[in-house]
Amino acid sequence: MTEEINQDATAADKAKAVVAGLLVAGGITGYYMLAAQPSWQRWLAVAAGIALAVVVLALSAYGRGFKQFVLDSRVELRKIVWPNRQETLQVTVAVFIFVIVAGLFFWLLDLGLAWATRALSGQGV
Repeated sequence: MTEEINQDATAADKAKAVVAGLLVAGGITGYYMLAAQPSWQRWLAVAAGIALAVVVLALSAYGRGFKQFVLDSRVELRKIVWPNRQETLQVTVAVFIFVIVAGLFFWLLDLGLAWATRALSGQGV
């Protein structure tokens, strides 16, 4: 899909992407240039820069591509078959059992390695 967007993007679309980046950078710069102003005004400058960048980017091929991606994603989400309550409970129990078994295994492995380390280094009993 990215290749399709890159092929559809004209020089104007690329310029819009650059302008969007500059707007975000301008909002961030405004935050620091308004150091003497109240905090809400500083954050308003950042939010305005981001909002303007989103508007500019939405009017480009990149924005149209992103909108199509969101629409396609919604279609794919409708195709998902979610597990019912019983399946969810069974998988949850299986995960807990696996975690307990793995925890016991690694605890016993740790005890064995600690014993071997003490025996080889001559420390301990």
